[in-house]
Amino acid sequence: MANTLSGRFLILTVIFVMLAEVFIFVPSVARFREEYLLARLERAQIASLALLATDGMIDEALEVELLENAEVLNVVLRRDAVRQLILSTDQMPMIAQSYDMRDPAPWVLMRDALARMVNPADEVIRVIGEPVREAGLLIEITMPTAPLRAALIDYGLRILALSAAISIFTAVLLFIAVRQLMVTPIKRLVTSMTRYAEAPGDAARIIRPEGHVLELRDAEEALHKLQTDLTGALRHRERLAQLGEAVAKISHDLRNMLSVATMLGDRLEASQDPAVQRIAPRLVASLDRAINLTEATLAFGRAEEPAPKLTRVSLRGLVEDVFENERLGDVSDKIAYSCDIAPALALRADPEQLYRVLANLVRNARLAIAAKGGDGRIHIAGRDSEDGWEIEVSDTGPGLPQKALDHLFKPFHGGVRKGGSGLGLAICAELIKGHGGQLELIRTGPEGTVFRICIPVGLAA
Repeated sequence: MANTLSGRFLILTVIFVMLAEVFIFVPSVARFREEYLLARLERAQIASLALLATDGMIDEALEVELLENAEVLNVVLRRDAVRQLILSTDQMPMIAQSYDMRDPAPWVLMRDALARMVNPADEVIRVIGEPVREAGLLIEITMPTAPLRAALIDYGLRILALSAAISIFTAVLLFIAVRQLMVTPIKRLVTSMTRYAEAPGDAARIIRPEGHVLELRDAEEALHKLQTDLTGALRHRERLAQLGEAVAKISHDLRNMLSVATMLGDRLEASQDPAVQRIAPRLVASLDRAINLTEATLAFGRAEEPAPKLTRVSLRGLVEDVFENERLGDVSDKIAYSCDIAPALALRADPEQLYRVLANLVRNARLAIAAKGGDGRIHIAGRDSEDGWEIEVSDTGPGLPQKALDHLFKPFHGGVRKGGSGLGLAICAELIKGHGGQLELIRTGPEGTVFRICIPVGLAA
């Protein structure tokens, strides 16, 4: 607590408010003592006037009762330049000090109040003052100090308790205000810096200035500019340093497309048409040269895919297009293609990128089943989920080898079949990541392999 900014504000606020209350405490106690003594003078004057009204003819018991009610020991009233002892006790103790309440200085009142509070001795003091409503020239009383000291201590404790309550209340309010106006924006600034440091190339992690305090707003704007410039510089250097990967990815997908064209060319060679027989070998040779050229470019490095262009896509129609192209390359006709997708199911995605992902997964499954020999089945299921959409691509192939599992989704490492580049799954994973989703392997083994694509709705909403 003491190591946090808000905690230190809380402690300092309590200390400063208590110091302010100390400066208020001394004048307050002095004022209370002055009012206390003036009240005793007024009571004594009222008692003396009651005695004068009876021409001094009262019994001793009544005189004692008047002194007790006034909380004094005797009363001296000066009228017409004559000092007259109006009320008195039988045994008058020695007077320790005298106090004149006829316009005392403030510092004198504060000094006398503090001295009385720290002095535990029960003394008798004389208090001099002016009668109320000019009922004489002067009035003097003697009184014990024990009740006065007890009243001062009680009043001081109440002042301290009130000061503590005010301090705590003020500190809590300031704690809340500081937390809302300073601590929370600072934490947001630190959190943004931490998140950005984890992935400086992600533009979505760049802070957006939202602060209402001028200084914090300036800091957020400076950080926003710094992160924006740094992200741009990182992207520029990464694209320059990894230019070869763009060529590799394009070549990988282009090779797959040319493979389909080569298979069609192989079927054209079986045609009995003389013109087709004459042209088909040249076509196949040209396609082979193109495939060899694209394969030669697969040694280049990585490059980022463009941001997806999101639109509403009919998943079932996209899957049927993928299946149709794969059937053209399946000369054995031993693989069954099926899907479990509602016709009305539509998701927001880049149709071209999603097609590339599904085509890669289906082609890998088809080639794995073909390498195993015999019949097989490829199935795609799609459904809505709580957070978006899920697509599962399953097959009855032999499963992924351990080498592929050790480097799954890593470019140039996860190749399954001989001659493969290992880029297919890496491209798929990056394309789905660009949608804010995830491509994951659910299971693999002799019974087959299942991949799952999760695309959240949050990115598209």
